[in-house]
Amino acid sequence: MSEANASGNLTLDDDAVVWSVPGEEISERLASEPLVVVMHGRGSHENDLASLFPLLPEGVVYASVRAPLPGAPYGIGGWTWFPPGEPANPSIETIDAAGHAVLAWLDRVEATFGAPPAIAGLGFSQGGAMSIHLMRLAPHRFAAAVNLSGFSASGTLSGDADLAARRPPLFWGRDEADPVIAASGIDRTSAWAPGHFMVTARLYPGVGHGISPQELADVSAFLRDVLPLDPADQVPAD
Repeated sequence: MSEANASGNLTLDDDAVVWSVPGEEISERLASEPLVVVMHGRGSHENDLASLFPLLPEGVVYASVRAPLPGAPYGIGGWTWFPPGEPANPSIETIDAAGHAVLAWLDRVEATFGAPPAIAGLGFSQGGAMSIHLMRLAPHRFAAAVNLSGFSASGTLSGDADLAARRPPLFWGRDEADPVIAASGIDRTSAWAPGHFMVTARLYPGVGHGISPQELADVSAFLRDVLPLDPADQVPAD
């Protein structure tokens, strides 16, 4: 189940994952199709971003996971990746714990279903921060990251030097007038990300702290460009 296990580490609830394909097809699909780990924002749940699956490229297995911490102790609903603190600046310990929980879940997925040809992270808000942080924790495990209305955490991680050397692809979409994400988090990400990623940055005026249809179209194009997809899946569905 979610929350902390007996050793105090965070764990993801394997039963709270929403897959884009039936359970009996996961192994067969992951043998040839990339996996995108989808992570919701603070106070939400695994079913939220699962509604986006039909709007993203085919030929990909999507898995929307539930954050490990219940929001109730922090006065919010749903689930959260890390506790509230300084806006857009979680402590490295708390976001590390959430990141290692996702990596442990990926270990279980690969042990059960097999390893996919590529893995990417896609997240919104706190989940966007997670998509970047996972690549900092395990830079060779992820092909790309999609950060929607999120930010990068402060501090230095062991994987940062590898990212700076390789600069893998990162999509960063947001509204310049986002009313939720603190300017300090945006400024930090703007300064740090280009030195560690090949950044595709897009602004979507008027979307606020949300996701627009145009942004989803741009994310789809990004994923088709950076993931190993069958040529038949490179063209958007009608």
